[in-house]
Amino acid sequence: MKSLLGIGECMLELSSVHDNLWQQNFAGDVFNTLWYAKALASEDISIRFFTAIGDDHSSEEMVAFIKGSGVLCDNIPRIKNGVPGLYRIHLDGAERSFSYWRDTSAAKQMMKQAELLWAQVADADIVYLSGITMAILPDEDAETLIAGLRSALKPNAIIAFDPNIRPRLWASEERMKDIITRTAAISDLILPSFEDEQVTFGDKTPMETAERYRALGVKQIVVKNAESETLFVEGEKVEYFPVKEIEGVTDTTAAGDSFNGAYFAEYMRSGDIAKSISLAQKCAGTVICEKGALIPFETVQASV
Repeated sequence: MKSLLGIGECMLELSSVHDNLWQQNFAGDVFNTLWYAKALASEDISIRFFTAIGDDHSSEEMVAFIKGSGVLCDNIPRIKNGVPGLYRIHLDGAERSFSYWRDTSAAKQMMKQAELLWAQVADADIVYLSGITMAILPDEDAETLIAGLRSALKPNAIIAFDPNIRPRLWASEERMKDIITRTAAISDLILPSFEDEQVTFGDKTPMETAERYRALGVKQIVVKNAESETLFVEGEKVEYFPVKEIEGVTDTTAAGDSFNGAYFAEYMRSGDIAKSISLAQKCAGTVICEKGALIPFETVQASV
């Protein structure tokens, strides 16, 4: 059985139902990706989430929710007096912004029992993490993760990384660029969003983004670019995949996360890049027509 392991944070999500009425859910960029991977993966693929949780009622509800989705979440650190982070989605039309309350998030302490992580990494075929994973970790723990992740992999396993750049999570722009660059350098597959890369690194085109990561030694690069073409680069191979126009866009929350999850589901099933990107585009196109980060498996499956 093949295995996908995600390393990151799950939070309490508040999304608007209508004026002054908010709906609670659980979400977070890496977990969102695993949710969509689970929705679309074949039954012989195991999907697992590594994080840290607190000991409060909300933490227990969150773990029950994660396991209820079919994503495995065992043997993770339990932080005394810890609680989940919280975020609220604000929509301006279909575009979203967020307010966060995560200073005491238990997930920030996930590396306090690093041996639990290394044991799970050793069993995985793909290990996935994001720039948000790296941003919430204390500096020492981020360095431990970068230093130890590759050596914990089993033969032929790969590291996948989405930079998912969120500047306000970082103490400084210099630190942000350094950690993102060094995490990319230990990765085999990277899935950046061009808009983030353009703002942060000054890339003029998606190809400049791909070339920068290729120079670090990344083998496969998938550059997402909203409604514009998706770029795939592997060695000297360069392919562009057009994106179909989507009508009825409601909420762009988790567009990139759902793309990544669908990509992993097909890639682990067939290894076919064109099929993986096609499924990823369809999945993201479905998600942005619904509210919130996570939409029901049945909706995803019916639309792709």
